[in-house]
Amino acid sequence: MINADASQVYRDLRLLSARPSAADEARVAHRLFGHIDGAETCSAARWAADARAAVAAAHDTGRLPVLVGGTGLYLRTLLDGIAPVPEIDPAIRAAVRAMTVAEAHAALAREDTAAAARLAPGDSARVARALEVVRSSGRPLAEWQRERVGGIGDAVALHALVLLPDRDELMRRCDARLEAMFDTGAIDEVAALLARPDVPADAPVRRAIGAPEIAAYLSGTLSRSQALERAQLATRRYAKRQYTWFRHQPPPSWHRHMTASLEFYFAEAC
Repeated sequence: MINADASQVYRDLRLLSARPSAADEARVAHRLFGHIDGAETCSAARWAADARAAVAAAHDTGRLPVLVGGTGLYLRTLLDGIAPVPEIDPAIRAAVRAMTVAEAHAALAREDTAAAARLAPGDSARVARALEVVRSSGRPLAEWQRERVGGIGDAVALHALVLLPDRDELMRRCDARLEAMFDTGAIDEVAALLARPDVPADAPVRRAIGAPEIAAYLSGTLSRSQALERAQLATRRYAKRQYTWFRHQPPPSWHRHMTASLEFYFAEAC
């Protein structure tokens, strides 16, 4: 079983990211769960390289690799490949990231008109990325994205199952899971993460759903109940986006399975 969830790659947040328990991991070989320290950054490209190696290792030993998880960008990068964008000049990156999003979008409109028209003016991360790529490489990001490399989609026999549980039941389960997390150690988990001097404030692991809300509770900005409510809301919103993406974005050949029972899904998928 190979993890394809962007938060479950970090070893610091077993509870908050809902990683499999030690008992579950003992039942079958698990790969890429909690294999990256929170002080590091896991990009889609890094995960895809690790996943390619894990898939190849499973095939070499005659085993069936099963990818599980809901990070669409990770799966797409593994299957379709990634744009071979060169390393960004650090000076260019620093200059772009020092801009306000309005300044960056205005600059992008001059240097990559198509990207500026395509991206929302307030989308700071994507605007900055497009601007730093065109400035560093001399080519628009869209051109690089048409040259994807490293995908394994054409080299494997893929049998994909998209699990689409009843929405009301999904939201109920999300809320209940957050309550259980808060009661069984997620707060201590985040406190330990925040206490690490080597994990920067902008580290991806600190942006995992629930982590900012618990951090606000620990700092006294929110009450425990407010932190829980906000974490539940963030989870429900993410679940809705994830549900919509997996329902519409993957190819029609990916089987969509709908039922009221989440347990039925897991039993059938296994």
